[in-house]
Amino acid sequence: IIFRNKIFRAHSSAGSEHLPYKQRVRGSNPCAPTTTFIPTFCRDFFIFMKFYCYILFSETINKYYVGYTADILEERIRKHNSNHKGFTGKVGDWKLMFVESFETKNEALTREKQIKNKKSRKFIEWLIAGAEHSD
Repeated sequence: IIFRNKIFRAHSSAGSEHLPYKQRVRGSNPCAPTTTFIPTFCRDFFIFMKFYCYILFSETINKYYVGYTADILEERIRKHNSNHKGFTGKVGDWKLMFVESFETKNEALTREKQIKNKKSRKFIEWLIAGAEHSD
């Protein structure tokens, strides 16, 4: 914009379709900063956070489901048993058959993929049987 022989840069309209009327973003990147501040009282929570790889079973459809989560397991199973779109939302009788805990998300995800890559019901049942005998 030229005003009184001076050039002024107009506000960027990039991403403004999601912002309230007349609010604009300066610069070319309308993203939030990438650094995240975690308050001191929350840091201990993240240190003790556990990740889980788990196996569920539904008698109704006679199938297993393998997943991973950082949620509290009871809450995650409740979500699986709720009526929602997706594989586990079709029935509401999922029961926890097997669980392993991990320190990092990557470890839990790797274990989930390892179990899924076997593509074997026998392997899953072997894991569950081994877990039952170790109790």
